[in-house]
Amino acid sequence: MKNYKQLLLANRAWAIELVEEKPDFFERQSHGQKPEFLWIGCSDSRVSPEQMTMTPPGGMFLHRNIANLVNDDDLNLMSVLQYAVTVLGVKHLIVCGHYGCGGIKAALDGGTTGPVDTWLQTARDVASDHWEELGNQPTPETKVNRFVEFNVRDQLVNLARTVTVQDAFAKKQDLWLHGWVYDIRDGRIKPLMEIDRDTALEAVPHPQRVLLTNAEIKAAPNPADD
Repeated sequence: MKNYKQLLLANRAWAIELVEEKPDFFERQSHGQKPEFLWIGCSDSRVSPEQMTMTPPGGMFLHRNIANLVNDDDLNLMSVLQYAVTVLGVKHLIVCGHYGCGGIKAALDGGTTGPVDTWLQTARDVASDHWEELGNQPTPETKVNRFVEFNVRDQLVNLARTVTVQDAFAKKQDLWLHGWVYDIRDGRIKPLMEIDRDTALEAVPHPQRVLLTNAEIKAAPNPADD
């Protein structure tokens, strides 16, 4: 069977299963959406936000791009953000990067051309701004991991500076920004930092390291041994 036909069969099975569990599921879905979360993540096919957070349909507004970048010139993201905050009234904006991000590696290593190369300039700016620490990482793995963390930090600050978020903060709208990192080695999301309307954006610190190398994981104390 052709792969694309398998997608259609899987969709049919999924819909039937949902109706069997909740006969009015799709009827309720047709009345509109009221998600609490806007997820801004990477387009990587290994990262599935709704699946890895067990969020049902209607619970999360989604935007994905290469390397989870936030740029004022990106009308797609700015439109999604405006709609999510001002119309849907989401309360939580999440920027989630991930270990093993091909976009981050490409921004670090170079070799890209065309639209991808232009797009990754925002990530290269992150590397330039934090090169004092990135350049001192002991291995290529730790350098990429730390770059992922810095990128989440800087994109979250970029998000907080947008007109949409600043207007919401000024109106004292319930809104919180979260920077997370997903580790594809174990499937866990690791919280990195948070921003709210009282956060001084000029003083947002460097994030603590949450992505560890395999060697560091093996060397870390096992809580079960305590």
